[in-house]
Order: sequence, then structure tokens, then C-alpha cells
Amino acid sequence: MTSRTHIIAAALCMGAVFAAPQAWAVGDAGKGRNVFAEECGDCHSPVAGTNKKGPSLHGVIGRKAGSVADFSGYSDAMRQSGIEWTPDRLDVYLTLPRKTVVGGKMKYDGLPDAAARADVIAYLMSLK
Repeated sequence: MTSRTHIIAAALCMGAVFAAPQAWAVGDAGKGRNVFAEECGDCHSPVAGTNKKGPSLHGVIGRKAGSVADFSGYSDAMRQSGIEWTPDRLDVYLTLPRKTVVGGKMKYDGLPDAAARADVIAYLMSLK
């Protein structure tokens, strides 16, 4: 290959990376409901106004971390994190919560399966 061919090939690969849909965009909300129940449901509710050990995750997309008014169990680290819960931020957080918000109270180790995270995020996006 010539140098020019290498540059064109690299540009095409980079374009494919940036044009690829985010993992959460292709998630299945129905599957996500089941993953949520198994992985998140002991501590979080999908119902508005119903908190458990953790805050309700109803309407979490677009919400500032640590801002559910009737939930008093936030850590200082979560309240001060400055996170706004977008699908991308949730994907990072659900992968390794303790490393994303160091000093947070969540005792969950993370969800390493990207497809399962995409499904959970698709489900959370449906909770409006």
C-alpha cells in the first residue's frame, strides 16, 4: 500500500468509529427491564417518587446526579460530581461505578456486558 492508501484507509476506519451508533442507542428496553430487575432493582425503583436504598431512576436521563429531592442518602461525592445523566455518562458509570464516582456509596461492582448496559440504558430512557 502506498502512503496515500494508508491515509485513506485510516480515515475510513475513523469515520466508521464516529458514525457507529452508541451502544445504548441499539439497546432493547424490554430486555433492559429484566436486567434492571436483576441488577438494579434491589436498590433502585423505576417508579417516580419511590426510593429504596438508592434513588428512583425514573426520569434519570437529563437529571443532575444527586438531585432527587426526596432522597437523602446521596454521598457527598455523588452530589458534588457534576454529572448530568446522559446515556453516555450512564454507560461509563454502569461499567465501573466506584471508579466513576470515587467515594460514592453505591456498592455495585459494575455491569461489564456492553449489550446488557445498552439494554438497561434503553430501558431507563423509556422511563419518562
